[in-house]
Amino acid sequence: MSENKENFIIETLKFSLIAILLVLPFRIFVAQPFLVSGASMSPNFETGHYLIVDQLSYNFEKPQRGEVIVFRYPKDPKKFFIKRIIGLPNETVILNEKTITIKNEENPNGFLIEEPYIKNFSSNNMSTSLGEGEYFVMGDNRPASSDSRLWGVLQEDLIVGRSFLRLFPFNEIELFPEYPEDF
Repeated sequence: MSENKENFIIETLKFSLIAILLVLPFRIFVAQPFLVSGASMSPNFETGHYLIVDQLSYNFEKPQRGEVIVFRYPKDPKKFFIKRIIGLPNETVILNEKTITIKNEENPNGFLIEEPYIKNFSSNNMSTSLGEGEYFVMGDNRPASSDSRLWGVLQEDLIVGRSFLRLFPFNEIELFPEYPEDF
């Protein structure tokens, strides 16, 4: 009986070690869970939504406008935020009440961003020029969002990854939950 108990303990430890060796690198380098907290991305992402964040793809491609990303808050890197990318490196973002104009090398006169998924837009008039490796991010619920309008640009090295999979609530499971269904 004692030998069976020892074998069980040894087998359990072996299984646990193998599980840790398989799961830990995946969790550290490939994907990690994220629980949405706050109203800044409402109604597209609500408090309690459980996401899997893709940490791998930005090693091979740059973040794109419109993608929803999770990043370390620039003022306190222990905190994680979720926002939508509005401005890309080397662009100028111009906010004018209810419009966003982007100026870049391809569009020196600028172009308006269409955001039909935005329900509540409010903003001060401002203009921000982005440097290399800098992004301008905003929440979808603009009146309730602490974002680049308040604390400045987001450095690329603070980006954890993009939203890859919404797992909860179960009736809203989807891959790349960037936009609402009616977009």
